[in-house]
Amino acid sequence: MNVIETHKLTKYYGRDRGIIDLDLEIQEGEIFGFIGPNGAGKSTTIRTLLGLIFPTRGGGTILGKDIVKDTREIKRHIGFMPSDVNYYEKMDVAELLRYSADFYGKDCAARTAELAEIFSLDLARKILDLSQGNKKKVSILQSLIHKPRLLILDEPTSGLDPLLQNKFFDILRQENRDGTTVFFSSHTLSEVQKMCRRVAIIKEGRIIAVEDIETLRRKQLRK
Repeated sequence: MNVIETHKLTKYYGRDRGIIDLDLEIQEGEIFGFIGPNGAGKSTTIRTLLGLIFPTRGGGTILGKDIVKDTREIKRHIGFMPSDVNYYEKMDVAELLRYSADFYGKDCAARTAELAEIFSLDLARKILDLSQGNKKKVSILQSLIHKPRLLILDEPTSGLDPLLQNKFFDILRQENRDGTTVFFSSHTLSEVQKMCRRVAIIKEGRIIAVEDIETLRRKQLRK
């Protein structure tokens, strides 16, 4: 089963290029890399998949459901970690995560406590008082507390120190072993090589290659 599938997915901003004719097939249980330089179209792809913006033409499905018509139902089964995080600063961490859990109709208290301990995150702290690194930890918890079927990660390691990155990668591998499919977007090849089995390379809004990681290593890809 393909968890994500797109057909000629295209997004223009007026006359400006976003993404053009993207064809992707991401299988259930994969950790799939999506790599390209800044401005290549990675975030536009993700926002279109999530129904935050609408395609100019083409379309796609997530978990067999249409990304435009069924976006509300799709979101119940997805965890999303954006590259930049902005939260209600007057809330404390526990309040924010309970607020997030309400969208999924689940009691996520036990999972929240488990992850907070793993990442040494104080749930009583106000968002306003958190460092950028701790706000990133909140984003990690928010994407994982409801045990999503699909994780979509947009430059997830920016702002994480190396030790926290390793802990985060360990969690992702465990989630994947438990059945979660991971879509991992990055501009850093070494990160993708650590985590992913297959990778799509995007440049100037177009997919230029879909390769398995071992093939990329043999090619000694540098740019």
